[in-house]
Amino acid sequence: MSSVRAKKFLGQHFLKDDSISERIANSLTGHGGYRHVIEVGPGTGALTKHLLVRGDIDLTCYEVDTDSIAYLAAHYPQLKVVQGDFLQMDPTRLTDAPPASAAGRFAVVGNFPYNISTQIVFKVIEHRDRCTELVGMFQKEVADRLCAGPGSKTYGISSVIAQAWYTMEMLFIVEPGSFIPPPKVRSAVIRMKRNEVKALSCDEALFFRVVKTAFNQRRKTLHNALKSLPEAHKGVPADYASKRAEQLSVADFIALTHAFSS
Repeated sequence: MSSVRAKKFLGQHFLKDDSISERIANSLTGHGGYRHVIEVGPGTGALTKHLLVRGDIDLTCYEVDTDSIAYLAAHYPQLKVVQGDFLQMDPTRLTDAPPASAAGRFAVVGNFPYNISTQIVFKVIEHRDRCTELVGMFQKEVADRLCAGPGSKTYGISSVIAQAWYTMEMLFIVEPGSFIPPPKVRSAVIRMKRNEVKALSCDEALFFRVVKTAFNQRRKTLHNALKSLPEAHKGVPADYASKRAEQLSVADFIALTHAFSS
């Protein structure tokens, strides 16, 4: 197979700028001591070839496109490719070493399909005990949202949940002309590094619900936005009642969750 056609239903936009692919590969820092690296959606290997020359990582690729898998097998026969959906992966297939050990940890990298990029972030958060770093290409609007801080119009559910466990970095912007076919939007590469938080100091399930409920009605004050939350039956604490979700930091949401748990 000499070439692979990008498929719209898979959200594929293949990188053609080799310098960007190399820059993404070099943005993995080894944070957390991992060796295992998962590339999501390698396509025709634009990023893969730069990852393969790194002697400090063991690379595994997840790909659903059978044409891409055939292309990779022909051009990179040494590459380990798992035919399957990363969103359905079980990280213990990669390593059964304890999460607390470097051998039990992994990083995620990729020129992510835009239609599942936010889901990839939540998959990483789900496995935050093992995944210590992510470097990925996102639609710029999504990248802005993930990296936004309190007070920003783009600050939202994904911002708070990601930043509760990861330090976010906007690395660089990528223009549409760097892809085949060119997307209709600008793109951005971000890096997520696992922070020192082992577990939140509050009920984590309730924390998720508080954040989601607050932002689902982000134009309302928290006094009104959180009325549907059973734990808020006694009312929202005065320090937060007149504020809106976008004004609260991660620490504020943790404190609010504590208040509802008492």
